[in-house]
Order: sequence, then structure tokens, then C-alpha cells
Amino acid sequence: MIDIHTHMFPPDICNNRQNYFENEPEFRLLYDSPKSSLIGASELIHNMDDQGVDMSVVFGFPWNSIETSKFQNDYIMKMVDAHPDRLIGFCCLNPAHSGAAREVERCIQGGLKGVGELAFYQSGLDAHTLAALSPIMTLCEENNLPVLIHTNEPVGHLYPGKAPMTLLEIYRMVQRFPKNTLILAHWGGGLFFYHLMKKEVKDALAQVYVDTAASPYLYDIGIYPVAGAAFGYDKILMGSDFPLLKPSRYINDMKKAGVPDDALAAVSGGNAAKVLGIPAGR
Repeated sequence: MIDIHTHMFPPDICNNRQNYFENEPEFRLLYDSPKSSLIGASELIHNMDDQGVDMSVVFGFPWNSIETSKFQNDYIMKMVDAHPDRLIGFCCLNPAHSGAAREVERCIQGGLKGVGELAFYQSGLDAHTLAALSPIMTLCEENNLPVLIHTNEPVGHLYPGKAPMTLLEIYRMVQRFPKNTLILAHWGGGLFFYHLMKKEVKDALAQVYVDTAASPYLYDIGIYPVAGAAFGYDKILMGSDFPLLKPSRYINDMKKAGVPDDALAAVSGGNAAKVLGIPAGR
């Protein structure tokens, strides 16, 4: 079992979150409440053991401060080195920073296996954002590494972390970077439905996957068979968004929804292994 979407933080951020609120309105929005959990590697691995998860993709937060991003990414690299058979690290930062591409390159050289979760909680996926993403996408394309992007549904209730983006913006991003392997968090905001169209969209989504992060808060369990039929179970990756929710919640929901056993195995790990280049049987 591979969890494609988990967050962890260095001890100083976990223990002193208020010290990191200045000039980080997005972080404060999501983590101002003490009920919003911040965990480190030991808590994550304990949960993995309890939940039967073999490997987790780990990342922090897309900090505006490049210094905080480096601090966070250094911790991810250190924990991946300490637990190479359990953790797969992604580089996370704000792509708009002038030093973003250099930091991504440093993290790739340091052994991280992708970039994400990149989130644009205030701007959405506008033209300025796509321009900022371009050098990072080039680096990931050259190194055959996936990029995980925060996306969300453009309708329904508001909640902390729901960005002002449209399906057209998400689609234009996909079109802008056709050679990149993209993982669209939170079901890609529903973009997967348009895979059913006869022209253009199916080809545009060839390198695109969606993850299930936060699904129990957003969708009825019917989302699983619907997405499987519309997009293909081979394009869905189980992401828990832990510590938001535990992986077992997703596995149980998929079983209740009637997801076939072979599809369940693919969604809960097989697909992620292919995307991440993990050899069979590791």
C-alpha cells in the first residue's frame, strides 16, 4: 500500500507553529486552529504501521519564505534518508519565489522524487501562476519526476484551503505542460469526468492522475465507481492527506462502494508504484 499524499513537518514547526504565521497567511489559514494537526516522521510511520501502509509520499507546505521551504525540505530529505523503505520525499515550496527552480534542483540532487503539493490558495491557476510553474515543470520533465498540484472543485461550500480556481484553469494548466506527469489532488476538482469526451480532452489527460485526498469530506462514496468508469481505476491514486484522515477510511469507503479487488489493489498502491518508478516487490 502506498499513500501518495501526506504532510509532515520539522519539530520546531510542529511545536511552535505560531512562529511561522508571519507573512504566511495561507499557513495560518490552515493551521491556526490547534485542532489542525502537525506531525513529524515518527508519528507518520507509527500511523503507517497501524494502517498497513508500506510507503508514503511526504511533503510539507508551499511556504512563501524560501528559507522556511529549505528548512522544511531539508527535514524531508533527512527523514527519507533515515527511512528509505518507508518514505518518498517531494520538494514543496511557493513556485512564485525567484529561487524556486534552484531549490527544486537542489532537492532533486538531494534524492527527492517529485514536487508537491504545490498550492495556490489565493491566486488559483492564473497566467502568472502558470508562468511561475514553467521552470519547475521543465526540471521535472527532464528528470521524469511527477508534480502534485492542489486542485479543488469550483462549486459547493467554502472551506479553509479551497482555492478560487475553475475547471478551465485546471485544464489549461494540463494543456500547458503536456509532457509532465501530473497528480491532481482532491480528484482534480472533477476534471476527470471530461475524459469521457470524444475529442481532445482524453489525449490532454494522458499524463494526468488524480488522488483521493480529503474525499470523505467532499464526496459520497459513489465517487469511486464513477471515477473508475469515467477516468479508469488505473489513473486514481490513494492519498489520505494524513494527518487529516487515516488511509483505512478510504480503503473502507472503496470497499463499501463496490470497487473490485484488482482495482482496489491498483488504487491503493499499484498505480502509485508505476508513477513513482518503484520496482515490483520492493
